[in-house]
Amino acid sequence: MAEAAVITHPATTQVTDDLAKLLSILPPHLQALLQEHQRLAELIEVVLDLGRRPEARFFEGAEYLSEAVVTQADLEHCADRVGEFSGDNRAGIERTLHRISAMRNRHGKIVGLTCRVGRAVYGTVEIIRDLVESGKSILLLGRPGVGKTTALREIARVLADDLHKRVVIIDTSNEIAGDGDIPHPAIGRSRRMQVARPELQHQVMIEAVENHMPEVIVIDEIGTELEALAARTIAERGVQLVGTAHGNKLENLIKNPTLSDLIGGIQTVTLGDDEARRRGTQKSVLERKAPPTFEIAIEMQERYRWTVHKEVAETVDFLLRDRKPVPETRTLSDQGKVSITRDLPEVSWGEPLSRRSHWQERGQVLPLPLAETVSEDTSSVSIYPYAVSRSQIERIVHALGYPVTLTKEIDEADVVLALRSHTRDKGKITSVAHSRQIPVHTVKANTVPHITRALRRILQIDEPGGASDIDMSLLLGGADSEDELEAMEEARLAVEQIVLPKGQPVELLPRASHIRKMQHELVEHYRLKSESFGQEPNRRLRIYPD
Repeated sequence: MAEAAVITHPATTQVTDDLAKLLSILPPHLQALLQEHQRLAELIEVVLDLGRRPEARFFEGAEYLSEAVVTQADLEHCADRVGEFSGDNRAGIERTLHRISAMRNRHGKIVGLTCRVGRAVYGTVEIIRDLVESGKSILLLGRPGVGKTTALREIARVLADDLHKRVVIIDTSNEIAGDGDIPHPAIGRSRRMQVARPELQHQVMIEAVENHMPEVIVIDEIGTELEALAARTIAERGVQLVGTAHGNKLENLIKNPTLSDLIGGIQTVTLGDDEARRRGTQKSVLERKAPPTFEIAIEMQERYRWTVHKEVAETVDFLLRDRKPVPETRTLSDQGKVSITRDLPEVSWGEPLSRRSHWQERGQVLPLPLAETVSEDTSSVSIYPYAVSRSQIERIVHALGYPVTLTKEIDEADVVLALRSHTRDKGKITSVAHSRQIPVHTVKANTVPHITRALRRILQIDEPGGASDIDMSLLLGGADSEDELEAMEEARLAVEQIVLPKGQPVELLPRASHIRKMQHELVEHYRLKSESFGQEPNRRLRIYPD
């Protein structure tokens, strides 16, 4: 099941690549070959390795440019026409975004060059513009070459020029704002701080916050524990962070002890025997240690197809509990249309789904599928409720689609539905109904499960023999608070994973009285027994096997 939305933006993407300046540093014979190449606009990088044929790499595939091998003179020709190589063996071409990376032998001599095309792409930020404007910290993930730095550059420009925020870019390798002291126009009004050596990036990050009063810090390639710690320090000072990190997916960060702090950190927790039984897990489990540094994570699957995790904390918690998160997938078309899709898991009571995946999606309680269907030609049954909650019946009838109408006059009723305690010893309602030859059906308690079963008997609908017919919106009573949703999910999992399959009693966490009442009703629907015990505020539910 998937839900989708389409957002249209008037402007399509525009690309500025300064390819002529990159070609100008290459040996003349390679310049001529590339200038006439049909796929020049798709060029990603040119690879020159000593003693090998020169290679051009494109968005899709690669090919050799010449049969002649690269010589030392070719490498020196290129190196002499670029800026100075820094400690990370990277150089650039002044006032462009191109990056030239060197490979050296043991004596420091250049034996290979990777000449990478730097492009300023205007318009890509439209795919996540709402997230950028939210003020939350955003982390971009993806394989090399998918466009993380390009997106980072465009986000910085939009924040500075369109949203008028004070943006400082920590540009370790001059890859975001280009080589030279004057930054490339692609970053707009953003300011750029250069880093003398890559290992000092974390210090420059802190310096930017302390000295220049930024509202936004932009960082490329967070890769060390010190940088992750500096990012957390910045976020705790109320500064919005936009950065990239090594890894294709969020799961990669969970498994990376160096960078896991970016998504809250992971710790091993030892549970007590009762809690482990309640969860149906081992006693040692992994849990998130703290709030994540970045509230939003974006996995860049392709250049214009991104997977968005709007709540990193929730996604990490799901993954640690072996549950499947439900992120958004956003794509940007050539016409500037942003399509948003979200694959919702199939709703099933037999699987431990998250509460948000099938109970609460976008603030709405989703009804679970019904086990039975009522034929459209079934005539409506008029019911006169006696001591039974009219509003409760109306909610059930509306949610389940039963052909029932409620009447305030007993003479108009086909059936009387009464509370059992009010019909004992042939009470008044029983006598009145008998005199009018109206059948009386009773319910033991004024709860959703009991009323639902009574309505089935009246309508002669077969019992499904399980809890798959329940509509969670009925038990929640329209409530959508986190505590109530979590409590109901806790009770459901306890029943389905422990009580029913293992025949073991389970104790739930302490809850408020109105929440315990909802849990009692849910347990009733499974035809199980439960009771509350303990003293407030630690009073809690105990569920017993049949």
